[in-house]
Amino acid sequence: LKLVETAHADMVSRGIKPDVSTFNILIKALCKAHQIRPAILMMEEMPGYGLAPDERTFTTLMQGLIEEGNLDGALRIREQMVEHGCLVTNVTVNVLVHGFCKEGRIEDALSFIQEMVSEGFNPDQFTYNTLVNGLCKVGHVKQALEVMDMMLQEGFDPDVFTYNSLISGLCKLGEVEEAVEILNQMILRDCSPNTITYNTLISTLCKENQVEEATELARVLTSKGILPDVCTFNSLIQGLCLTSNFDVAMELFQEMKTKGCQPDEFTYNMLIDSLCSRGMLEEALKLLKEMESSGCARNVVTYNTLIDGFCKLKRIEEAEEIFDEMEIQGISRNSVTYNTLIDGLCKSRRVEDAAQLMDQMIMEGLKPDKFTYNSLLTYYCRAGDIKRAADIVQNMTSNGCEPDIVTYGTLIGGLCKAGRVEVASKLLRSIQMKGIVLTPQAYNPVIQALFRRKRTTEAMRLFREMMEKADPPDALTYKHVFRGLCNGGGPIGEAVDFVIEMLERGFLPEFSSFYMLAEGLVSLGKEETLVELIDMVMDKAKFSDRETSMVRGFLKIRKFQDALATFGDILDSRMPRKTFRSRSKYF
Repeated sequence: LKLVETAHADMVSRGIKPDVSTFNILIKALCKAHQIRPAILMMEEMPGYGLAPDERTFTTLMQGLIEEGNLDGALRIREQMVEHGCLVTNVTVNVLVHGFCKEGRIEDALSFIQEMVSEGFNPDQFTYNTLVNGLCKVGHVKQALEVMDMMLQEGFDPDVFTYNSLISGLCKLGEVEEAVEILNQMILRDCSPNTITYNTLISTLCKENQVEEATELARVLTSKGILPDVCTFNSLIQGLCLTSNFDVAMELFQEMKTKGCQPDEFTYNMLIDSLCSRGMLEEALKLLKEMESSGCARNVVTYNTLIDGFCKLKRIEEAEEIFDEMEIQGISRNSVTYNTLIDGLCKSRRVEDAAQLMDQMIMEGLKPDKFTYNSLLTYYCRAGDIKRAADIVQNMTSNGCEPDIVTYGTLIGGLCKAGRVEVASKLLRSIQMKGIVLTPQAYNPVIQALFRRKRTTEAMRLFREMMEKADPPDALTYKHVFRGLCNGGGPIGEAVDFVIEMLERGFLPEFSSFYMLAEGLVSLGKEETLVELIDMVMDKAKFSDRETSMVRGFLKIRKFQDALATFGDILDSRMPRKTFRSRSKYF
């Protein structure tokens, strides 16, 4: 702005009379510097020099206003342009079409084009491309394809921008196969894809866990002489890490460096995260040193990842060292940093240190959230300290943090563990009254506790209520109910019916409970029922022909113990294993 003002003042002091081109250059410079108001004032000075703004003056101002997100201001400038009798060119129309599309006002853009066509305007390549891009950004890819057909009919060949817009739009909708088809059309029409084209597809394929297809596409990219960039490598490395192909990801990382493509913070953070999730913390620290020596700055995500990794392995002191290092390095901690360490301290039974850290978090201007409070709550509930747990929920509410179903589910679990089932049941009802959708986490502890107290009718009533009014029961729900019914909680026929219900809903019975049921059926002489149940379970668990024959062979000669032992070993191998899901990181 100062430079433009100086140039303008210098011209006036020298007696040099500016012309329209001079003003246009100065106005364009002001718009590029986001000084729209001074640019408009400069246009208003033009009549004082006996000059009238031209098409370029108005269009430059419209473009500047649109870039600032002020489409209405641009439309007012257009009205002035018409009042001045200035000729509207394709450039002017295209600038406004771009403005409408930028704000997602596609219908207005189409109406404006129709209005301009009636006044003699002929859409050009830029008009069509702008429309295609705008439609794709708001998810109207079908309409965008129709616009491309119109474009072809009018004699304009779609270019790389057109195709990239369509491919990006389809990828955002998850329609990868259709996007690949557009790529094939692009190549058939002699339009060369660029790095953006391939990166869009590779990134989407990796997100869809189609890493092999993404890798093949990267090979095609290289074979056409297009060099993969950091975005290409990052997408592939991320896809490989997420699909547990870490060794291949590291090989690609080495190849990336060999080919002269410098890894960035995102590359290093992904690999450090994968190493930490595998418990390979020493290797993660080595990569951290390499990251620093390569000139990549560590950021809050890097530190959060390392703190999370050390906490998961119960190496809390080292996690605290990394936490302290953040301050030395001038890296601002965020809520994730604090929540991760607070959770780690709680799991290591250092709850007083966790509480102090929450106080520090508040002093640094960060507000504790559900993750913070739920970590402390979980500790107190597991320790059986219900009073402190209730205090946490009270503090949470008074500080404007609304408890969620995880909070309530944890507290219900704590109450049941402490033998306070009636209080837990009342809390369950009060949550329902608040309109919160209940999950198995809230129901399961109460159902389990009722069964343990042989209150089978109440437990089953709660289970049926859960099926009608809440989120569907999970594997743990079925495990509690089946175990309760088999462990002397009800008639044996009810347990048999429940196994059938479980299987119909896609859940497999736990063998230890099934064994109790089997013993009961044999003792009552109901071997045929047992055989039918075993057949149903083997079918649902997808036993191989060989495995099925082994079990049936023992059943046929009435060696029920041998049959159950073989059946149990195979069934246990089919049961889902517990997996640890890492806390998602936000920035």
